[in-house]
Amino acid sequence: MAGNIKLEVVTPEKSVVSEEAQIVIAPGSLGEFGVLIGHTPFLTTLKLGIIRYKDVQGAERYVFVSGGFAEALPNKVTVLAQAAERRRDINIERAKSAYERAKSRLEAKPKEDVDFVRAKAALDRALYRLKLAETRK
Repeated sequence: MAGNIKLEVVTPEKSVVSEEAQIVIAPGSLGEFGVLIGHTPFLTTLKLGIIRYKDVQGAERYVFVSGGFAEALPNKVTVLAQAAERRRDINIERAKSAYERAKSRLEAKPKEDVDFVRAKAALDRALYRLKLAETRK
């Protein structure tokens, strides 16, 4: 089926993406999924990862998401993310600093003073941002 689908990616603070796309591919909690125009409606949770989509000109676009929810309708995909950034908006130096902070927390002694789950989550977020940002070079 030919046609474009509306993609909306929003966080509690801002709208990150609001544009037409040929296809949207997102990191669902149960696995990656793709949505084209006319898709059967569904609602799912998202895991940490990268949303990929092709804009109306066919260019690949990327958005980092830190979990959230996605709703697919026949003509629209809405993503409600805890945090989201377009690849072009990722501050590499900030991501490197976050990576180093998280890494040092995980290596800290004594381990009792470290919230391991939060430190690991921060490390994972920084790694995804760095991986995505490095591909734009």
